[in-house]
Formats: sequence, structure tokens, C-alpha cells
Amino acid sequence: MVFRLDKGGSMELCMIGVRGHNGYVFEGLKRRQDIRVVGVSAGTEEDDGTKLVTSCSQFGQSPRLYGDYLKMLDELKPDIVSVAGPFEMHAEISIQAMQRGIHVFCEKPVAISLEELARMRKVHAESRVHLTAMLGMRYDPAFYTAREKVRNGAIGTVRLISTRKSYKLGTRPAYYTQRSSYGGTIPWVGSHSIDWIPWFSGEKFRSVYAAHTTLYNNGLGELEVSAMCHFTLTDDVFASASIDYLRPGNAPTHGDNRIRVAGIDGVIEVREGNVYLINNDTEGEECVPASCSRQILEDFVDQIEGGTEPLLTAEDAFIGAEACLLARQSADECRIVEFGQTD
Repeated sequence: MVFRLDKGGSMELCMIGVRGHNGYVFEGLKRRQDIRVVGVSAGTEEDDGTKLVTSCSQFGQSPRLYGDYLKMLDELKPDIVSVAGPFEMHAEISIQAMQRGIHVFCEKPVAISLEELARMRKVHAESRVHLTAMLGMRYDPAFYTAREKVRNGAIGTVRLISTRKSYKLGTRPAYYTQRSSYGGTIPWVGSHSIDWIPWFSGEKFRSVYAAHTTLYNNGLGELEVSAMCHFTLTDDVFASASIDYLRPGNAPTHGDNRIRVAGIDGVIEVREGNVYLINNDTEGEECVPASCSRQILEDFVDQIEGGTEPLLTAEDAFIGAEACLLARQSADECRIVEFGQTD
């Protein structure tokens, strides 16, 4: 589906929220000089939207600041809206935008309840707009390169995937302490690693068994500090996701992001930002040069304009969110949860 704009060659964007990865937007602005940020809103009175104005000004943008995001969408009628919190408003803000014919670049997960996710799917299916999630680690050079190697047959048919997302806990705002405003550590921290599983394997989720705990969370209420998920996929591919806030404060980076993918002909790993491959054609473990020339917002804009296929579609965003939410349900209920059992 191709969309043509009639705004003097520019694409107009509004930003809502200050709790997510707005850096993806600002990185995109460096690469797409034809994007104009025309309006910003915090999305809630609890947050300070002036931070967005200040950040935008560093990229030569002069957006109007709105207290009411709906008024902003109705008055400015942007082509795209980026949605970056509050977490519990991702779905509602995205739905409001889609119902107005606005393309949506949404923080992950796109919804923190299965009911919201079902409504998002329905509205998206009925709309003529594009949607994607801020699962920008698909564009990380190491993960992008590793996936390309798998796609090109470097390890043969994928059989087993192990992923890790480990963050520093540090200090967290109050909204992290309640499930109703945070959504849970599996959906928030685990979104990327759970997204990697179908992306690398090409298979579909069948079931999940997960566990999580709030023990040792430094008094942060309902925030789960550690979690483990085991997924069964089609063709009997098995995958695990290790998720935690246990990374020491003196670690050199905030996050430790890893994946190991084992196939019938070899194994590929991403660890500490590097790609390592071993198969019958390598002399021991080979360190593969990593690169990625693509950028997530730029890809999304290109998709809207009818260009190349993006690395991440709306369906990918919905599948990832559903997997996170069913894994959270499994952990809450201490049971195996099957996919395809909800409308």
C-alpha cells in the first residue's frame, strides 16, 4: 500500500510520551531531513513535555507543545505519530492515531494487556495505516549480521535458541513499581529477546512456560527482578529467554544482550556486541564483522512511502507483544500457556 504526501515534500511527525526510546526518532531525524516534528506532548500531566521540545531543538526542529495529545492530533493532522509512554497508554494512543489515519511508530510492547492488543489488531486491520514497534535491536549491527548469516544458511536449520537480556536495576520512577503502569518485566525488558526468537528461527510460537519473581527488587513494589521463559515453536524448535535486572552497577554497560542460535550445521552467537560463528567451514570460532546500514524510523518512513520492506512489520509487533503477554500470564499462573487460545 503506497501513501503519497502533499506537504511540500516533507513528512510531518508528532511525538507523544517521554518514557520510552525516543532516541530512535532523533536518530531517524539525522538521516531523513524531510521529516518535520510539528508537535509534542507528554501524554499525561505526570510528565514534563518540555523535555521533548528541548531535544527536538537540538535537531533543528521547533514543535508546538500540547498538554492534550488528542487536540494535537486533531489540529496538526500529522502523517506519523511516535508513541513512547506512558506504558499503559501505548495501545489507546495508537488506536486514537490509527482511527485518524495516522501511521504509528510505537514503543514496545505495543500493549500491556491481551484485551488491548486484540483491539489494536482489529483497528489496524480496519485502517489504511502502517504501524511498527520500537524493537530497534533488529537494527543493531551484531544482531542484524547474525540473523543475516542464519538466513543465508550459515548454521543450517535452526533447532535451539537461547537469549539473554540483563539490565542494571538502578533507581526507577514510581510507575515501574505497579503492574498497571509498568506492564511487567517480561514485556518490558524481555520484548527484544522474545522478538528475536521468531525472527531468527522463522517459526511460530506454540506454547510457553515462564516464571518471574519480585524478590530482591530493592523495594520496588510489583517490579519483577528476574524471569525465565521457555518457548516451544513449530517444527519442535525450542527457545529460552533469560531476563533480569541483576547486572551489577559497576558493569561497563547498562545492558548485556546475547543470543545463541544452534542449527544442524553450526552455532552462531552474539555476545558483548560481537558475532561468533562456528561451523564446518570455519577454523574454530570465527568472529564475524558486524554492520547494519539501516535505521528503524528511516525504514518505517520508507515503508509508508512504498519503498523497501522493513525489518519489522505490524504483525511482527503484534506477535511479539502477544508472546510477552502470554509468557507473563504463564508466570503469573504457574502453568503452560498455549498460543492461539484467545481471540
